[in-house]
Amino acid sequence: MERSMTDKELAYVYWALSDAFVDTEVDYEAIARQTEDYDPDEIKRILYHEVAPVCHTNLETVIPMIWSAFNLENLKADIEEMLRMRERSYFHRQRDKLLIRWLEFRYSYIWKKIQKHYRNKTS
Repeated sequence: MERSMTDKELAYVYWALSDAFVDTEVDYEAIARQTEDYDPDEIKRILYHEVAPVCHTNLETVIPMIWSAFNLENLKADIEEMLRMRERSYFHRQRDKLLIRWLEFRYSYIWKKIQKHYRNKTS
């Protein structure tokens, strides 16, 4: 069953997807369970266009700051600020387009592992 998201649900989708960027073993099945009620194409877009640009640096540092979970409120605020900057600035939009393409390539395995756990859905 695919449905649209409220702001609160979107925040929890952000939080679920951010688990792919923590420094512990990732439970992709849990991420899929938390996001499977929504359109898989939209979840994939949110992953690479909204969550990954904010969270990817945690996986790229020698000693990651976030080990078990991102803070829900801070994550939502950081993503909203990034989206505002993208909306206001041509430079940020262009930079983010390149970043998103790189993130889709670099972290393509994340979506593949999440998608594998969706019941009877492909995207």
